[in-house]
Amino acid sequence: MTLNRRNFIGAGVVTAASLAAPMVLGAGKPRVVVIGGGPGGATAAKYIAKGSKGAIDVTLVEPSRTYYTCFFSNLYIGGFRTLSSIAHSYGTLASKYGVNVVHDWAVGIDRDAKTVTLAGGAALSYDRLVLSPGIDFVDGSVPGWDLTKQNKMPHAYKAGSQTELLKAQIEAMPQGGTFAMVAPPNPYRCPPGPYERISMVAHVLKEKNPTAKIIVADPKPKFSKMGLFQEGWADHYEGMIDWIGSDFGGDNVEVNADEMTVSIDGEVTKVDACNVIPGMKAGRICEMAGVTEGNWAPVNGHTMQSRIDENIHILGDSAAQGDMPKSGFAANSQAKVAAMAIRGALTGSKVFPAKFSNTCWSLIDTDNGVKVGATYEATDEKIAKIDGFISQTGEDADLRKATFEESVGWYAGITSDMFT
Repeated sequence: MTLNRRNFIGAGVVTAASLAAPMVLGAGKPRVVVIGGGPGGATAAKYIAKGSKGAIDVTLVEPSRTYYTCFFSNLYIGGFRTLSSIAHSYGTLASKYGVNVVHDWAVGIDRDAKTVTLAGGAALSYDRLVLSPGIDFVDGSVPGWDLTKQNKMPHAYKAGSQTELLKAQIEAMPQGGTFAMVAPPNPYRCPPGPYERISMVAHVLKEKNPTAKIIVADPKPKFSKMGLFQEGWADHYEGMIDWIGSDFGGDNVEVNADEMTVSIDGEVTKVDACNVIPGMKAGRICEMAGVTEGNWAPVNGHTMQSRIDENIHILGDSAAQGDMPKSGFAANSQAKVAAMAIRGALTGSKVFPAKFSNTCWSLIDTDNGVKVGATYEATDEKIAKIDGFISQTGEDADLRKATFEESVGWYAGITSDMFT
């Protein structure tokens, strides 16, 4: 079959093997390639394609056919969501908006030639490139652990099979057993995420294994929503959770996945399940593209352009942008700013000043939701926080239930914004 835009889009979601002649795609139109199909990448691809009304050829490169949101994956562990409820496909991006969705790995970027090489052998040309690959892990950040150990001590910080595995290991713990978490150092994806996860693990164990214990080894002296979580743990899971911060040796940890032990400041504990969340860095493709400084990729907050290559925009977890946390909400917000900037650069459409927002919700127990958030603006130095808000300790049950219900509505809204 001769490849043209009509039969390419008509095929919906395609594989890299279909791209025999990628230079043919959208001939005469400016080309944008987006790498990574999460809250940053999927949103950017949709808004560039939709906003340009077909004037820009958009290709989204994402190896997974189904995207499982990291946000709300803890609720699956806690039994409040099904796995299918956090699963999303890319079909509508292709069929409704004309995005060329390619399920393959990006394995190389030639910034001089402006091409992306895929594992399947295809090469995609671009006028602008969007990198939104999420996170990868820092080698050696937890002594004794690397990716070869992830099936024995899951990280579950990339949602999907790892989340299923961790949930199964928690539910298979013997009565009175011990669950351990090694929390990550700053900065990392979803600052409240590990502590919401502890809440969800405790919720499961309280129902199924009430004499079980939870140990958290944390390299930090404090964490996001600390007062709210500790209040909730005392109220709902009294005596179950032992949080060990850096002041008490939580920054001196070693694990042995074969023997299922965790050493905290020299004290070795046998555990029955262990969630190791390592230190994080920008998704590897950013490093391969040569747009990182240290572990992250610096950007101009006005446009989300790389400070190293103006033809590349970097979104979400991988970006070193200033005050915004690394979250799905933040990535979605940044994607809209980048999409507007890209449309303006390639089609001359109007570009408005960049504005950003973020809220992170967490569930502590049934109908007990808390949140933290802020609004931001771009300065020449960074994305800067303007103002913020956070739930308060001692809030009544009705307010906490309303906060949880608000989070459910947000989830429906943001996933619709990304994928439909």
